Amino acid sequence: MIIFPAIDLKDGKAVRLTKGLMESAKIYSDEPWELAKRFEDMGAEWLHIVDLNGAFAGEPKNLKQIEKIRKNTNLKIQLGGGIRDEATIKRYLELGINRLILGSIAAREPERVIELAKRYPIAVGIDAKDGFVAVDGWGETEGIKAVELAKKYKDSDIECIIATDISKDGTLQGLNIDFILDIMKASEKPVIASGGVASEEDIKKVKEDGIYGVIVGKAFYEGRINLEEVFKI
Repeated sequence: MIIFPAIDLKDGKAVRLTKGLMESAKIYSDEPWELAKRFEDMGAEWLHIVDLNGAFAGEPKNLKQIEKIRKNTNLKIQLGGGIRDEATIKRYLELGINRLILGSIAAREPERVIELAKRYPIAVGIDAKDGFVAVDGWGETEGIKAVELAKKYKDSDIECIIATDISKDGTLQGLNIDFILDIMKASEKPVIASGGVASEEDIKKVKEDGIYGVIVGKAFYEGRINLEEVFKI
């Protein structure tokens, strides 16, 4: 199982949101690249980055900080937020990003994303609000159930699915494991669990259930999880 420390970028700073609400942003670092370096020193292999401004705008908005993170670490990076076209995918790959996360476009144009995944390292982000897929920085809800969307990617070339229960995200209330397992069953793809990790027990549960990976954000920033110890284990 892979642990993905998370850096969410808003206005060039590393922040965490609660339930995806931009007005809930709490700043944790003015220099996100320093955080990334810290994660690498702790033993991380992968880093999960979200361009929050980009998610709402539909185009990259924190490129300068993303470039700094890439230049200052050897971490493998998966990146999402505002990636809506092939040109943006190519731009990020040229920058040295290892995997691109497609969310809004993956919900609205699954056939197009399935084609893109034949040529590029793509992860699909499925973010759910009351079981339905949310898009555009979680500001809008599509009329499709998360599990039904997951089924569309069953025989595709996507590398994995990142499944987030928005009601849990940033709340430190624990993961919605049933939701994660439903997405895994529907898609038959590796799934990365996201939203609500609160303790090392949550990480152990994910591992026991055979889930491919887990994203750790606020639990680290608020001192609930000692990532250095977790990576050693």
